[in-house]
Amino acid sequence: MALADTVPERQVRALFSARTVTVYQAYRPEIANRALAAGTFVPPFRLGRMTWIKPSFLWMMYRSGWAAKPGQERVLAIQITREGLEWALSHSALSHYEPGTYASQQQWAEKKLASLVRIQWDPERSLLLQPLPWRSIQIGLSGEAAARYVREWITSITDATPLAERINRHVSSGDLAAARAEMPAERVYPLPPSIRTRIGASPALPVAQAPLARACIRSGLRAPLYR
Repeated sequence: MALADTVPERQVRALFSARTVTVYQAYRPEIANRALAAGTFVPPFRLGRMTWIKPSFLWMMYRSGWAAKPGQERVLAIQITREGLEWALSHSALSHYEPGTYASQQQWAEKKLASLVRIQWDPERSLLLQPLPWRSIQIGLSGEAAARYVREWITSITDATPLAERINRHVSSGDLAAARAEMPAERVYPLPPSIRTRIGASPALPVAQAPLARACIRSGLRAPLYR
């Protein structure tokens, strides 16, 4: 069975504990250094614009070019409360209309106008930053959602730039086994059914299939797709 046949197209996959979830953002050094010192985001970070958080480490690597793109030289791993993540998702709307998620385009437009949070599903990336058959979530926070993120949800911020650079060196040298060994242990986040429906996530796998999918994601069965 191909790995793509066992992994639903849309799942929230993240590094998480009983209390927190890790998301990633990349910034220029002035913003990153002050955030690391303060334990949350402070000026020159601006609350007035939408801020996008990403639970997928590899999608962040794709977006930041392994922390090499201008203005994204520092990758931050931000631990936020699970309650905060679920609040954001439960107050969200998709960035684009989808017939399967909304009854009509008008309903989507109304929900989008009333929502503080935007959801986008983009192709997940391999260690070579190539698109994979399943999707990764991006969560855009604005207004009250962004304020809650900065003031309430963040429990700690760490500098993930050295990790990004180290994994990139492994990939560049062709040592994908070493790269995989250092990857954050992301797994499927258990979404409540109401949130899963709201964000257009794939239905949960049947119990008989879920262990197989988890085993494939964590094991060498994913390796061919990451070469």
